[in-house]
Amino acid sequence: MQASATLLNIALYFLIANRDIQAVKIDALTHPDAWKRSLCARVILLTIHELDMDKVAGIKLREALTDSGVSEESKRLATQALRSVRAVQQKAQKQFAFHRNATIAHRDPDALLQYRAITELDVMVTLQIASEFFEGSQLFISALPDLMLSVGSMPGILRQFAAQAKRKKSAS
Repeated sequence: MQASATLLNIALYFLIANRDIQAVKIDALTHPDAWKRSLCARVILLTIHELDMDKVAGIKLREALTDSGVSEESKRLATQALRSVRAVQQKAQKQFAFHRNATIAHRDPDALLQYRAITELDVMVTLQIASEFFEGSQLFISALPDLMLSVGSMPGILRQFAAQAKRKKSAS
């Protein structure tokens, strides 16, 4: 069913981003080369900055939860988790927009400015942002079992069929 596919897609989206961050987190913290630590921190920032939560979890998620009759409490928990992730993302975008644009997503033509931005990046602040991202994404992953049980139940599946049939009928 579409609702299950939507939920699993969101979960996998989070898990991929988490895995990417996990892959460079240790080097961002402990690598003996400061340049490598900075590069790893910049990859973390770029990963968080570039997540497009609205494309992944916007209308499709609301439709999936509504169509399958998920409880208001489960909807609230999922929404709260996604708001948490978006808040962290906005914080990272606001706090590190210059670093993203000058050093990793784009390269500033002023090489000295770029070099200073790279060497002055506070890796610990970056890792704090990553930690907050993990907390938000974990909230969603924790809510997923209840969501999947609701969506995959017989009443949830029947509600999805009815909602899809209604949409098809109103579209014609």
